[in-house]
Amino acid sequence: MIEGVKVKKLLKHCDDRGFFAELIRDDDDLLEQFGQASWSMNYPGVIKAFHYHEEQDDVWFFPSGHAQVVLYDLRKSSATYGETDVYYMGEDNPVVLLIPKGVAHGYRVLGQKPATIIYFTTKSYNALSPDEKRIPWNDPTIGFNWETKNR
Repeated sequence: MIEGVKVKKLLKHCDDRGFFAELIRDDDDLLEQFGQASWSMNYPGVIKAFHYHEEQDDVWFFPSGHAQVVLYDLRKSSATYGETDVYYMGEDNPVVLLIPKGVAHGYRVLGQKPATIIYFTTKSYNALSPDEKRIPWNDPTIGFNWETKNR
């Protein structure tokens, strides 16, 4: 696992009405502070990658659909510098993922239906000075193969 990344497995409380689950709590040790909550939907096969932040951490959750989430550690001072991690997130694997600043991240929507992502950040988005650095989805340094491997 990339240094500083945290995964929180969600506990679903189910009954005859449906279910309830807590995503983020102030005592989870995930966000050092709250900045913003955002919601996005992407269609099957879409790849949104890569970007990273220098000042903010992200916490990602996919309540519907399925996603292949790829992380790449850009932090030269990190013990996991240059390493890649892959997480499969979504309705069949309800987890919350903390992505620290300096870790490039992106995802591909899997399956035949759209994926919804809800994410939280430690800072609000500033359109005049965005803390969002882009890297192409097929960057050779990262060298991630986004194709599904039939096994």
